[in-house]
Amino acid sequence: MSNPRIELLLVSLSRAFEGKSWHGPTLKGTLRGVTLKTAGARYGKARNSIRDLVYHCAYWKYIVRGWVNEAAGKDRGPKFPRSPANFPDPEEKLTEKQWKADRQTLNQQHRLLVAAVKALPPGKLDRSGIPGAPTFQDLILGVAAHDLYHAGQISLLKRLG
Repeated sequence: MSNPRIELLLVSLSRAFEGKSWHGPTLKGTLRGVTLKTAGARYGKARNSIRDLVYHCAYWKYIVRGWVNEAAGKDRGPKFPRSPANFPDPEEKLTEKQWKADRQTLNQQHRLLVAAVKALPPGKLDRSGIPGAPTFQDLILGVAAHDLYHAGQISLLKRLG
């Protein structure tokens, strides 16, 4: 029997990333139709592109997944497939192949996070990995909020393109 709190966290992750939601486009939904040119566009010095945000969201799903896996007594799981961490190198030339790979990485990291949440013992939800740090429940909800925050940014960036 599944735990209602875990199920609610899974629904929250889904509605923020790819499911139907009342609030508007999900993170994955905002990426539909984004061309290479739009993905790589920067609208100001030291501003993030859509591609940067996709990479960043994938990276933080990876980080939280590792913490959740550790809480469940498991290995952190596969390493993040790209370097540098958190954001791509702003000097890297974005190609169609790389843009496709970044979207696939985002999808893969989301699937791995969902699997980790499904395997998390419900008794761990109110605990944290480090004293004073957010609970695992807060981290998981935070990933959903993070997806929605950046979905809003991506929607705005698309309008500038």
